[in-house]
Amino acid sequence: MDLAFLTPLCDRPGPWASVYVDAARLRDSTADERTQESLGMQRALVAAGADQATCHAVRMAVDELRHADEPVGRAFFATGGEVVLDPVLSAPPPGTSVRWAALPHTAPLLDLAGEEPLCLVARVDHACADLTLWPDGPQGAEQHVPLGAADGLDLGAAEIAEVLARCQAETRADLVLLVGDDDTECAAVRERLARARAEHVALRAAHEADLFAAARGRGEEAAEGVPALLDAAREHRIAQLLIRADGPDAHRSVWVGAEPDQVGVGPHEPAVLGAREAVPARADDALMRCAAAAGADAVSVAGADPAAGPAGGLGALLRWTG
Repeated sequence: MDLAFLTPLCDRPGPWASVYVDAARLRDSTADERTQESLGMQRALVAAGADQATCHAVRMAVDELRHADEPVGRAFFATGGEVVLDPVLSAPPPGTSVRWAALPHTAPLLDLAGEEPLCLVARVDHACADLTLWPDGPQGAEQHVPLGAADGLDLGAAEIAEVLARCQAETRADLVLLVGDDDTECAAVRERLARARAEHVALRAAHEADLFAAARGRGEEAAEGVPALLDAAREHRIAQLLIRADGPDAHRSVWVGAEPDQVGVGPHEPAVLGAREAVPARADDALMRCAAAAGADAVSVAGADPAAGPAGGLGALLRWTG
């Protein structure tokens, strides 16, 4: 994931409110349930120590979301009485999440707001001897591609494959789903599409974990473990950050200053780098801020083989060796 969109969060001192909302569940609730939920978010932030202005800004943003045509969900990051960033989610959060902390809790975005793989859905119509294509599922605009066969029953697999390969290249689709003559709006096709996307994401995570394992095997091209990662972050050496959300290092406490590279295992290290004050923060969020500020990428390796991925759930491919 390109973290450039997170740069507005790098220059604010915080602390931050981080809220993840399932928009579909919010819309399906009654008016009273929605009111109680937004009030519950506000109370949770107040109890955690958030200022009233920021609590109000978050509640107003959540209230507006119920009127938006938002299919999945939204994350809200607020400080100083302002919602600074509200990225759209591509996967629903496991539940409403409310956090008040020194840094914005951005690590879940790797799993919840990652770029959805583009799927080309193709239906072979034997009666008309053509392909009906949808660039990203049956809800998209249709395109009909004549196959040129005199008898649809004699369509050649090679001809179909050639047309699909060309269309995939033109649409830059990540995967192709071939369906039959049945109704492509049916639940079965939507389930197949969701399953194909999930499998593609898992394979992509496994590929990134394998690249990390190969780099680790070569020596100094990779780093893992919180101390080594913080060293690399201070030196702006992280090219790609790898995070497994359930890894024990992800929620390990580190110390941070106002600047992204003011990070350390202990409170004295940010001070050495010029920080006036050091406060505790989650390791994954601190490294996400470092990566975003340094123009690095980040990727979730959830579901990949833990043996291939970074030990503890946090790792990085480095720009240059030490």
